[in-house]
Amino acid sequence: MPELTKPTHDPKQNNILAALDKSEYDRIFPDLELVEMPLGWTLSEAGDHVQFIHFPISGIVSLIYELEDGSSSEIAIVGNEGMIGISIYMGGESMPSSTEVQCAGYAYRLSRKILKREFALGGQLQKIALLYTQALIAQTSQTAVCNQHHTIDQQLCRWLLMSVDRLHENKVLITQELIAKLLGVRRESVTDVAGKLQKDGMIAYARGRITILDRPKLEKRVCECYAAVTDEYARLLPVPKSLKN
Repeated sequence: MPELTKPTHDPKQNNILAALDKSEYDRIFPDLELVEMPLGWTLSEAGDHVQFIHFPISGIVSLIYELEDGSSSEIAIVGNEGMIGISIYMGGESMPSSTEVQCAGYAYRLSRKILKREFALGGQLQKIALLYTQALIAQTSQTAVCNQHHTIDQQLCRWLLMSVDRLHENKVLITQELIAKLLGVRRESVTDVAGKLQKDGMIAYARGRITILDRPKLEKRVCECYAAVTDEYARLLPVPKSLKN
């Protein structure tokens, strides 16, 4: 029986780290620490003073806003295109949202001290981090508009497309109950919409796994919010050197 190949982990699997010049990357490389992100792990609670910036290389982290009555909804998602812990360099020290792993993966983390040192140098990491923050603001703003004005059908299509884009595959391991929590809707609504998408041949859903079967049809069904966010990320953020011709 052949040996199973262990997955390799490389900081440059994160697009922000991959876009850094060699000198800047080499300077922070010794301080990057690989950490596992298990499903459901809370990186930070609302109001926490964050001690590390996390650069995901796989998986997805949700930014979640919770209300006093216990209800909550996702305001943004982060994969290997971004970073978690922007309050460290934005000056506010904490955020009103919590960060929770939605799809398990790995990340490299950098301490607050090292990140602030890099920002004091005013190099490329600072520039890209601020551009990423602008892109993240665009995503949270568009999500708020989408949740208010578009149907649950359109919201689920947007969420699915944004998730598979960050996972770089056509499937997501997630329960309908968790999707309902992230979208801030009833589970029955998610079950109904997922059933319609499955009937129309766009997805297959079974045992906590959603597989995209017909992406073009899903893109036709989704609202304008998906393209608006995707285009803004493409406009603001550099293409990693590994993806350039």
